[in-house]
Amino acid sequence: MTKKQLSLVTLLSIFNILFLLLLSRRFWFRLDLTAHKAHTLAPVSRNLHSEIEENVRISYYLSSKLLSLDPAPSEIIDMLREYEARSRRKIQVTVRDPAKYPLEVERFGLYPQPLSSLDMDELNFSVVYSGIVIEYLNNAEVLPFVYYLDTLEYDITSRIRSLASGKRRELGVIAPEGRRNWNDHYGILNQAFFQSGYSVLPLRAGEEIPDTLPVLFVLGGSEELDEYSLYHIDRYIQLGGRVFFGVESVNVDLNTLEGRLKNDKGLLSMISYYGITLGQSLVLDQACLSVQYSQLSRPVRYPPWVRVLENQSSEDHPLVAFFGGVDLFWASPLYFTLPESGAVKGETLFTSSPNAWLMADTFFLSPEQSSLFALGSEETAGEKILAAALEGTFPSWFEGVEKPRRYKYGWDDDEEEEELPPMPPAPRESRIVVVGDADIGSRLLSQQSGNLNFLLKAADWLGKDDDIVGIRNRQSGSGRLDRITDEAKQRGVINFSRILNIVIVPMMIAIYGITRLVKRNRKKEQDHGL
Repeated sequence: MTKKQLSLVTLLSIFNILFLLLLSRRFWFRLDLTAHKAHTLAPVSRNLHSEIEENVRISYYLSSKLLSLDPAPSEIIDMLREYEARSRRKIQVTVRDPAKYPLEVERFGLYPQPLSSLDMDELNFSVVYSGIVIEYLNNAEVLPFVYYLDTLEYDITSRIRSLASGKRRELGVIAPEGRRNWNDHYGILNQAFFQSGYSVLPLRAGEEIPDTLPVLFVLGGSEELDEYSLYHIDRYIQLGGRVFFGVESVNVDLNTLEGRLKNDKGLLSMISYYGITLGQSLVLDQACLSVQYSQLSRPVRYPPWVRVLENQSSEDHPLVAFFGGVDLFWASPLYFTLPESGAVKGETLFTSSPNAWLMADTFFLSPEQSSLFALGSEETAGEKILAAALEGTFPSWFEGVEKPRRYKYGWDDDEEEEELPPMPPAPRESRIVVVGDADIGSRLLSQQSGNLNFLLKAADWLGKDDDIVGIRNRQSGSGRLDRITDEAKQRGVINFSRILNIVIVPMMIAIYGITRLVKRNRKKEQDHGL
């Protein structure tokens, strides 16, 4: 090869490398071998470019110390780069060292986390940043500290969509029972909504519900919500508002564990009119949680706290696809009573196990009375519906009925009637989710349960972000291959690995060496022959 040819080949090689680098910014390929494709962007994430008019800027503030010690930030960067590659240049990603941008770190409210590392047998402590800022026009969404991939795609995609559409992720909450106030009894759920980008609007019983509110959660209230309060909820549904009802028919005193039927003021009747009736009983199940009761020396199984397992959900509904199970506390059974008009469709979301039964009339709920739990179990044994979804145009609970009236005192101490807004002329399509447990998102649950994931997906589905729900349905994984749990497959893989490394690979190397030696000897013979 002449010097001119060598120079030409070198230039062409450099050109090809640069061309491939440019292509890599536009075309993206990752081999994802995890069981649920945890590292493959969902279609909604890959197609965000169709919803974005202006460029989105994603800045990942990452401490170099954390990047050098942990593989997780590299996986986060890979995901962000895939967003950039799939977006047709509408998403721009920058990785920044927070030490060089202290003012931006402070302005966006990014916070550090302590990190301990072992270096030359010396334990060192430092603080590191790993926060993401998403900017669109003059608005920004901040993920103060990210470390796991579990919900990262959901967090990024939902926030980009919210910024691009100009619609805030908002929901209202009515938690009217005194012992179940929102900030105290549902504090864990409130924090989960906040971390998922939702702005939560607590509403008092009887307060007018904003027409623009996308989703409403009603947790309890069958004994507190009067006709005046129910009118606002019914009107909200008639306007197309979507509601999650966490309700129950039995009241349980958390201190004495004494149970009684609730005196419904109309909420349960209104839900029944929409298509779901709560049974006047409690569901008990052999699939249950254990409780540590002060009167007993050890944890005991407690059938009134039902553990809903992964295989007890609908296979088709997006809200419970890849269902992770939930825990329910003194739950009531549900029955479909759909309107005869056919305008409402209902679907079971999840059920108890087949080994469940009902407790009615007298409620013996103390663990010390566990011998009484099984009374009537033979007559009522079987699978019970615990959660259901309704969709369609719902009949108004107040159709043909005079508006409820409420009076208040005016400035001159005279009673003044509070005017209720009119119902819409025709109902709009809506969605409703009903769970027979007001404590599903309460302080009784643990952070590790599937309740929070289900409630967050319910908020997304009610808000008609069905494709966003699909992201939560996929299980995340680490950057490694999924662990094989089947023993037979595990033995097979181990044996194959041994054969591959001990026999096949050395044999291929030997064959390659022998082949090269034979070719070299033939070439020498040919050269000598010449």
